[in-house]
Amino acid sequence: MRVLAAADKFKGTATAAQVCAAIGHACWALNIDCTEIPMADGGEGTLDVLGGPNRTTTVTGPLGQPVEAAWRLHRGVAVIEMARASGLTLAGGPENNDAMNATTQGVGELIDTALNAGAKKIIVCLGGSATTDGGLGALRAISTPARLLAVDFLIACDVDTLFTDAAKVFGPQKGATPAQVGMLTGRLEQLAQRYERDFGIDVAKIPGSGAAGGLAGALAALGAKLIPGFDIVAEENGFDDAVKEHDIVITGEGLLDDTSFDGKVIGNVVDYAAEVNTRTLAIVGDIDEAMDPALRIEIETISITELFGAEMAMQQVLRCIEDAATDALKKLVQ
Repeated sequence: MRVLAAADKFKGTATAAQVCAAIGHACWALNIDCTEIPMADGGEGTLDVLGGPNRTTTVTGPLGQPVEAAWRLHRGVAVIEMARASGLTLAGGPENNDAMNATTQGVGELIDTALNAGAKKIIVCLGGSATTDGGLGALRAISTPARLLAVDFLIACDVDTLFTDAAKVFGPQKGATPAQVGMLTGRLEQLAQRYERDFGIDVAKIPGSGAAGGLAGALAALGAKLIPGFDIVAEENGFDDAVKEHDIVITGEGLLDDTSFDGKVIGNVVDYAAEVNTRTLAIVGDIDEAMDPALRIEIETISITELFGAEMAMQQVLRCIEDAATDALKKLVQ
């Protein structure tokens, strides 16, 4: 039996690589071949699964302060995780964020740096943003944006939110009051008109253009292609080929809920595996009690909280994952 470990991070407790390694340990202890391919959906953590940062650049943070943003450039491929330059965590969370003025300038500075360094392919991973500036800060920071037309420019996003809906959908999560949401929406509507006038692209009609407070739309106006984050990761790290060559895929994430099947790792692993008739098993930290029961039918799931209790599942998460994988695999090889 050949096992493919293709899990997401358990947010706050274990990285995707650590989770896959724990599954791998269980396999090797049972003399089962295992390939470890950590996964992500295009948001926070994607840079790590695509090789990790190997460069650091000082850029403008979301509230105007300088931040040290880690990114990657290898063999002409640049990977930029917007949260490391313009993330809500950098702003101190929603309670400390300036929802009206938070800027994506730092992301634009990283893109400009990648272009100057000779990148031929640029992947910008969205998620965890502090901003609703419609990407204007990033756009202004890129000198000679026409240079982007000469590179393979990809945006990894996992939402379908339209550009002018970004404030309504994501603003409150970033600390915006109802009144501010209204003002931000008006600003996005004006920017959509501006981008269409300046670049000939109607970003308001592009699904996903509202990701990261409209940053996706601004970059689309510059020629970027918006692609589901999981698909980009699957192609870059070889998951799309590996899933065909294994008998079972063991995936996982910290919390299984309805969103797990809406652009996230587990749902996509299930879909990819189903296409090639590969069995799928998910090991998760916990399962949302409010989750639609019909969704659970799609995948065999093991909750380490149910198996080992909440305290142990949090404090010894990797041991719990390894033990859960061991028990499941023993049953499969019997």
